[in-house]
Amino acid sequence: MYLAMFVVRGRISEIPEAAMSETAPKRVLAIDYGRRRIGLALSDERRVTAQPLATLVRTNRPNDLRRLRDLCRERGVAQVVVGYPLTLSGEAGQMAEEVARFAARLEKELGIPVELQDERLTSWEAGQLALEMKPRRGPLDHLAAAIVLRDYLERQRGGARAKKD
Repeated sequence: MYLAMFVVRGRISEIPEAAMSETAPKRVLAIDYGRRRIGLALSDERRVTAQPLATLVRTNRPNDLRRLRDLCRERGVAQVVVGYPLTLSGEAGQMAEEVARFAARLEKELGIPVELQDERLTSWEAGQLALEMKPRRGPLDHLAAAIVLRDYLERQRGGARAKKD
Protein backbone atom coordinates (compact mmCIF):
# COMPACT_ATOMS: atom_id res chain seq x y z
CA MET A 1 0.00 0.00 0.00
CA TYR A 2 2.75 2.43 0.96
CA LEU A 3 4.74 1.61 -2.18
CA ALA A 4 1.71 1.99 -4.48
CA MET A 5 1.05 5.50 -3.20
CA PHE A 6 4.50 6.66 -4.27
CA VAL A 7 4.51 4.83 -7.60
CA VAL A 8 1.45 6.86 -8.64
CA ARG A 9 3.59 9.99 -8.43
CA GLY A 10 5.92 8.44 -10.98
CA ARG A 11 9.19 9.48 -9.40
CA ILE A 12 11.33 6.64 -8.13
CA SER A 13 13.47 9.10 -6.19
CA GLU A 14 10.42 9.82 -4.00
CA ILE A 15 9.94 6.17 -3.01
CA PRO A 16 11.16 5.66 0.55
CA GLU A 17 14.11 3.32 0.85
CA ALA A 18 12.13 1.04 3.20
CA ALA A 19 9.49 0.51 0.51
CA MET A 20 12.11 -0.17 -2.17
CA SER A 21 13.84 -2.76 -0.01
CA GLU A 22 10.79 -5.03 -0.34
CA THR A 23 11.99 -5.90 -3.85
CA ALA A 24 15.63 -6.37 -2.89
CA PRO A 25 17.13 -9.85 -3.27
CA LYS A 26 16.37 -11.99 -0.25
CA ARG A 27 17.20 -15.58 -1.18
CA VAL A 28 19.94 -17.63 0.41
CA LEU A 29 22.09 -19.94 -1.72
CA ALA A 30 23.66 -22.91 0.02
CA ILE A 31 26.77 -24.58 -1.34
CA ASP A 32 28.08 -28.05 -0.63
CA TYR A 33 31.67 -27.56 -1.80
CA GLY A 34 33.62 -30.40 -3.30
CA ARG A 35 36.76 -30.71 -5.38
CA ARG A 36 34.84 -32.24 -8.30
CA ARG A 37 31.28 -31.01 -7.77
CA ILE A 38 29.43 -28.16 -6.07
CA GLY A 39 25.96 -28.90 -4.71
CA LEU A 40 23.51 -26.02 -4.69
CA ALA A 41 20.26 -25.33 -2.84
CA LEU A 42 18.12 -22.20 -2.76
CA SER A 43 15.73 -20.72 -0.22
CA ASP A 44 12.46 -19.05 -1.04
CA GLU A 45 12.35 -15.24 -0.71
CA ARG A 46 10.92 -15.45 2.81
CA ARG A 47 13.83 -17.72 3.85
CA VAL A 48 11.53 -20.48 5.06
CA THR A 49 12.11 -23.39 2.69
CA ALA A 50 15.27 -25.01 1.36
CA GLN A 51 15.04 -26.60 -2.09
CA PRO A 52 17.76 -28.62 -3.82
CA LEU A 53 18.73 -26.73 -6.98
CA ALA A 54 21.56 -28.35 -8.95
CA THR A 55 24.94 -29.99 -8.86
CA LEU A 56 27.63 -28.13 -10.78
CA VAL A 57 30.50 -30.14 -12.17
CA ARG A 58 33.63 -28.13 -11.49
CA THR A 59 35.75 -27.00 -14.41
CA ASN A 60 38.20 -24.35 -13.21
CA ARG A 61 38.12 -21.71 -10.50
CA PRO A 62 37.35 -18.65 -12.69
CA ASN A 63 34.58 -20.46 -14.57
CA ASP A 64 33.09 -21.89 -11.36
CA LEU A 65 33.03 -18.43 -9.76
CA ARG A 66 31.47 -16.91 -12.89
CA ARG A 67 28.69 -19.52 -12.94
CA LEU A 68 27.96 -18.92 -9.25
CA ARG A 69 27.95 -15.14 -9.74
CA ASP A 70 25.53 -15.47 -12.69
CA LEU A 71 23.28 -17.79 -10.68
CA CYS A 72 23.17 -15.34 -7.75
CA ARG A 73 22.18 -12.48 -10.05
CA GLU A 74 19.53 -14.52 -11.88
CA ARG A 75 17.93 -15.89 -8.70
CA GLY A 76 18.10 -12.78 -6.50
CA VAL A 77 20.53 -14.19 -3.95
CA ALA A 78 21.39 -11.86 -1.07
CA GLN A 79 23.49 -14.28 0.96
CA VAL A 80 25.47 -17.49 0.52
CA VAL A 81 25.97 -20.26 3.06
CA VAL A 82 28.80 -22.72 2.49
CA GLY A 83 28.85 -26.08 4.23
CA TYR A 84 31.85 -26.23 6.59
CA PRO A 85 33.14 -29.80 6.92
CA LEU A 86 34.23 -30.09 10.53
CA THR A 87 35.27 -33.43 11.93
CA LEU A 88 32.86 -35.24 14.26
CA SER A 89 34.86 -33.86 17.18
CA GLY A 90 34.31 -30.31 15.86
CA GLU A 91 37.83 -29.66 14.59
CA ALA A 92 38.71 -28.04 11.27
CA GLY A 93 40.80 -30.29 9.06
CA GLN A 94 42.44 -29.77 5.68
CA MET A 95 39.16 -29.78 3.73
CA ALA A 96 37.62 -27.27 6.15
CA GLU A 97 40.54 -24.92 5.51
CA GLU A 98 40.05 -25.30 1.75
CA VAL A 99 36.33 -24.53 2.13
CA ALA A 100 37.09 -21.44 4.25
CA ARG A 101 39.43 -20.13 1.53
CA PHE A 102 36.77 -20.82 -1.12
CA ALA A 103 34.13 -18.97 0.95
CA ALA A 104 36.41 -15.93 1.39
CA ARG A 105 37.16 -15.87 -2.35
CA LEU A 106 33.45 -16.22 -3.12
CA GLU A 107 32.50 -13.33 -0.82
CA LYS A 108 35.09 -11.10 -2.48
CA GLU A 109 33.94 -12.11 -5.98
CA LEU A 110 30.18 -11.81 -5.33
CA GLY A 111 30.16 -8.81 -3.02
CA ILE A 112 27.48 -10.39 -0.79
CA PRO A 113 27.81 -11.99 2.64
CA VAL A 114 29.08 -15.57 2.75
CA GLU A 115 28.78 -17.60 5.95
CA LEU A 116 30.11 -21.00 6.93
CA GLN A 117 27.61 -23.53 8.31
CA ASP A 118 28.60 -26.72 10.13
CA GLU A 119 27.77 -29.59 7.78
CA ARG A 120 28.63 -32.60 9.93
CA LEU A 121 26.63 -35.64 8.81
CA THR A 122 24.84 -33.85 5.95
CA SER A 123 26.29 -36.24 3.35
CA TRP A 124 25.09 -39.19 5.42
CA GLU A 125 21.63 -37.61 5.78
CA ALA A 126 21.51 -36.90 2.03
CA GLY A 127 22.31 -40.57 1.41
CA GLN A 128 19.46 -41.62 3.69
CA LEU A 129 17.06 -39.30 1.86
CA ALA A 130 18.21 -40.71 -1.48
CA LEU A 131 17.47 -44.24 -0.27
CA GLU A 132 13.91 -43.14 0.46
CA MET A 133 13.59 -41.51 -2.98
CA LYS A 134 13.69 -44.53 -5.24
CA PRO A 135 15.32 -44.86 -7.72
CA ARG A 136 18.53 -43.10 -6.72
CA ARG A 137 20.26 -41.37 -9.63
CA GLY A 138 23.37 -39.24 -9.80
CA PRO A 139 25.31 -37.32 -7.19
CA LEU A 140 23.75 -36.18 -3.93
CA ASP A 141 25.57 -32.87 -3.59
CA HIS A 142 22.43 -30.76 -4.15
CA LEU A 143 20.61 -32.72 -1.41
CA ALA A 144 23.50 -32.14 1.00
CA ALA A 145 23.35 -28.41 0.14
CA ALA A 146 19.61 -28.39 0.89
CA ILE A 147 20.27 -29.95 4.30
CA VAL A 148 22.95 -27.33 5.03
CA LEU A 149 20.47 -24.62 4.03
CA ARG A 150 17.63 -26.12 6.09
CA ASP A 151 19.87 -26.23 9.17
CA TYR A 152 21.04 -22.66 8.58
CA LEU A 153 17.49 -21.31 8.16
CA GLU A 154 16.35 -23.13 11.31
CA ARG A 155 19.30 -21.69 13.24
CA GLN A 156 18.42 -18.18 12.01
CA ARG A 157 14.77 -18.54 13.03
CA GLY A 158 15.83 -19.84 16.44
CA GLY A 159 18.16 -16.86 16.84
CA ALA A 160 15.37 -14.45 15.93
CA ARG A 161 13.03 -16.06 18.48
CA ALA A 162 15.67 -15.89 21.20
CA LYS A 163 16.16 -12.15 20.56
CA LYS A 164 12.42 -11.48 20.93
CA ASP A 165 12.16 -13.23 24.31
